[in-house]
Amino acid sequence: MRIMGLDFGSRTVGVAVSDSLLVTAQGLEIIRRPEANKLRRTLARIEELILEYEVEEIVLGYPRNMNATEGPRVELTREFQEKLERRTGLPVTLWDERLTTVAADRAMMEAGIRRERRGEYVDKIAAALILQGYLDRRAMKAEEDGKPEQADRGEKD
Repeated sequence: MRIMGLDFGSRTVGVAVSDSLLVTAQGLEIIRRPEANKLRRTLARIEELILEYEVEEIVLGYPRNMNATEGPRVELTREFQEKLERRTGLPVTLWDERLTTVAADRAMMEAGIRRERRGEYVDKIAAALILQGYLDRRAMKAEEDGKPEQADRGEKD
C-alpha cells in the first residue's frame, strides 16, 4: 500500500507518493495544464500514477489562510477532491498545507537551487511536504493508540 500526496494549484498539481512502509514521501512530478479549469488530462495522469504505484489513499493539500479561515481556493480544492473520489474510488483526505510552499522554497534555497529554477520543483516538493506531514501524524497517532494499523484521517469529507 502507498499513499499519494497532491498539491493542487491553479495550473499545476504537484504529486508525491509514500514508500510502501508509509514512512517517507518522495516527490514524483508536476502535472501542468494549459487552463485552470481543464482537469481531464490531470485526472487521467493521476489515475495512471495510482495504478503504477499501487496507491490506496490520497492526501490533498487544503489551502487554509494563515488565520485558519477558508479562502477562495478552498471551494476549488473541495471540487477537485470530489472529482478525485468519484473518478478513482479512493478516499481523499484534506490536509492543512499552510506554509508548505514557503518550506519548499526555503529547502530549495538551502540546497542552492537558483531562484529562476525553483518554479520547476516547488509544487512537487510541496506535495512531498504535505504527504510527509500526514504520514508523520498518522504514525504518531498509531503510536499513541498502540495500534500501528490505525491512521489519523485529517479532515475527511
